Amino acid sequence: MNVLRKLYCRCFQVAFRIVLPVLPYRNPKVKNSISDIITILKDNGAKNPLVITDGNLSAIGAVDYLQEVLKCGRIKSTLFDGVFSNPTTDLARKATEIYKDNDCDSIIAYGGGSPMDLAKAVGAGIARPGKSLEKMAGILKVGRRLPLLIAIPTTAGTGSETTLASVMIDSKTRHKFAINDFPLIPRYAILEPATIHTLPTNIAASTGIDALTHAVEAYIGRSTTKQTRSDAEKAVSLIFENLDASASHESFEAESAMLKASHYAGRAFTRSYVGYIHAISHSLSGKYDLPHGWTNAVLLPIVLRRYGSAVYKKLAKLAVCAGLGNSDDNEKILANRFIEAIEEKNRKYGIPDKIEALREEDIHSLAVYADKEANPLYPVPVLWNIEELEKIYWEVKK
Repeated sequence: MNVLRKLYCRCFQVAFRIVLPVLPYRNPKVKNSISDIITILKDNGAKNPLVITDGNLSAIGAVDYLQEVLKCGRIKSTLFDGVFSNPTTDLARKATEIYKDNDCDSIIAYGGGSPMDLAKAVGAGIARPGKSLEKMAGILKVGRRLPLLIAIPTTAGTGSETTLASVMIDSKTRHKFAINDFPLIPRYAILEPATIHTLPTNIAASTGIDALTHAVEAYIGRSTTKQTRSDAEKAVSLIFENLDASASHESFEAESAMLKASHYAGRAFTRSYVGYIHAISHSLSGKYDLPHGWTNAVLLPIVLRRYGSAVYKKLAKLAVCAGLGNSDDNEKILANRFIEAIEEKNRKYGIPDKIEALREEDIHSLAVYADKEANPLYPVPVLWNIEELEKIYWEVKK
């Protein structure tokens, strides 16, 4: 990247870091049982929520308990279970019409990142009916209070229940974009370990590495605060302690700890932002309809190695948090030990180091999208231009 563009990016990031403490971030109110949802709804005067969930979850009956709780609490609800991976703008508009047609007054997102992304987009569409989702892409373009939004994560990975972002795919271009604004942060999050207890081991593991990606990118960036560093460190510690036991469903304690880890990681990255892993991952998952958490897991060790010495100091600290060494050990050794531990987790759970779907002819356009998303917004440890980003795609091409 040329000197002038680097200067522009860093000045933009410094300005953002200066105003960070005064921005209206908030954390959702956390509850630990789905049964709490009746009190939440009644306390907020909500009588008819739209329940947005994943089609697969609905098919296996995973949403039945939530619906039974609502029924027993004499809460009318409308179910929209048309969400699969990588929600589109057309799907969001369809769900918004269902919300309106059924006179809904609140939204419950039940699922992983995709249902929560769609729920936020529906909320944005209700709050700003005269503005398209595409025109809300970017930062601070919603600007109005959403209907009551309750998020119930069923994976310990995305942390979307605490973030200000809704990531969508433009139905026309297949380009993935994010709507970022403070009203999108759910007002409540319900972290119940029973919701992740039946996840297949490989999904539980890849979403756990997704949470690790959030924590690591937030931590190694240049817009951290004392609080986001603390949240990221807690997340890393909990993930290394509990991922294996949670993925194999050995205990509710481990699953509860992973939900907390995902939540901490979400709090960290929604304030300190992510980096090139997410930018590259968004382009790949949008283009080829791949699970975003899975592409994050593939890219995490590869991008960390590319950053090189620029991240040794911070990765060394995370290695200590992960129980991989002591603070007086050599920084380079600790950093590489941390990356190697991630690679070992990926191998254990069948997460590859190549992406078979990636086509050579797409690499340049994908890198253009990643560059547009990341620069100047993401406070990455090392700045890369399009040509440098292309090297990452070539590295993961099978």
